[in-house]
Parts: sequence; C-alpha cells; structure tokens
Amino acid sequence: MQMETSTTRATIYLDSELHRAVRLKAASTGRSISELVNEAVRESLREDQEDLAAVELRAAEPTITYEAFLKKLKADGTL
Repeated sequence: MQMETSTTRATIYLDSELHRAVRLKAASTGRSISELVNEAVRESLREDQEDLAAVELRAAEPTITYEAFLKKLKADGTL
C-alpha cells in the first residue's frame, strides 16, 4: 500500500536533451516525469545522507598528511 503524500507544484528548468531523455524514459516505463524526478531527488538526498553518516563515523579517526602517508608507504615497501 502506497502512503499518501501531499505534493507541491514547482517549476524546474531542464536542459533540452535531458528533458527529452526523461520524457522518453517516462513513456517507456509508463511513469510520469514527476515520478522520475521525485525518485531522482530522493536518491540524491539518500546518497547525501549516507555520505554524511560515513563522514560522521570517521570524524574521530586520526588524520595524516599526504606527505606522511607517502613516507609510510615507502617505508612499508609499497612504493
């Protein structure tokens, strides 16, 4: 069962070729452009949320400079 959500009308401007591609995808999948755009925005926000969570998890990790890291790789025989 799909949850009912309210919608808000918004005007967006797409590049012509992008609009054509979305229109064709909508037609070939039997979905509306609005559904495809909503899905893409949700996925983008989900990815941002996952990225922020990963950064938060790693915030307490010690940092190392690029030069120090290269020195460590050389000492380990990796470079």
